[in-house]
Amino acid sequence: MWISGDWKDYELLDCSGGEKLERWGSHILRRPDPQAIWQTPKGNLWETAEAVYRRSESGGGKWIKTDVPPSWRIRWQELTFQVKLMSFKHTGLFPEQAANWQFIRETIRSAGREIRVLNLFAYTGGATLAALSAGASVCHVDAAKGMVAWAKENALLSGLEGRPVRWIVDDCRKFVEKEIRRGKRYDAIIMDPPSYGRGPTGEVWKLEDSLWSFLELCAGVLSDRPLFVLINSYTTGLSPSVLTYLSETVFSARWDGKSESRELGLPVTESGLVLPCGAACRWVGALR
Repeated sequence: MWISGDWKDYELLDCSGGEKLERWGSHILRRPDPQAIWQTPKGNLWETAEAVYRRSESGGGKWIKTDVPPSWRIRWQELTFQVKLMSFKHTGLFPEQAANWQFIRETIRSAGREIRVLNLFAYTGGATLAALSAGASVCHVDAAKGMVAWAKENALLSGLEGRPVRWIVDDCRKFVEKEIRRGKRYDAIIMDPPSYGRGPTGEVWKLEDSLWSFLELCAGVLSDRPLFVLINSYTTGLSPSVLTYLSETVFSARWDGKSESRELGLPVTESGLVLPCGAACRWVGALR
């Protein structure tokens, strides 16, 4: 398991009964987590939550007891992120991804050459900021205009506004197809595809059915000396071993290299254990 344990502005205080209790900067949030199926006792600390997300029996849910500002900032190393309470329990940041941000930075810095990164389904830009801060140029792609604007704000807060980055609002599959036609190539690809979604013309994206063909498509924009491909998955049906199999058959079959997949995790202060938070596959090319 890759554990993101180097946070100062984030802490997973406890988790139990389908919920987790977290510290985001100076604010305590309580929200659902489907992995926390154990029923360990919830102490008095749980009552200190300033915002609580409650699911509705009819689907969805909402934040209640929201004694927090509309938005606030947290830092990871020298990077700064704006967070806020969003619909469907989110805050605009996945703290377990810090383990991948560290991998991105270290791999780019050790390459000894200029690296061009394509970040797909790039959300609010955590991986984009990690790559920019390591000296890479980045093409940041997300279909949601608001998420791209948020990522720009995070780059500004982190002092990275002058770095070489393209901010693209587009469907990721269609953008990759256009880049192939334009002859564009990248040395690294990062992707965090959704479990389920619909494209701009109503086409259905289901990760288990679509990921193989999408990886095959993305292979078409990799350079002759690809550095790495990073695949994130929050779909419970896709184990780390499945991600490795996909990566090996698409990327190692063409460029050699090696794939490694593990669960991502966050340490729990109360128990000393680790909460699993999805999985990731890191393919590193042999021609670095």
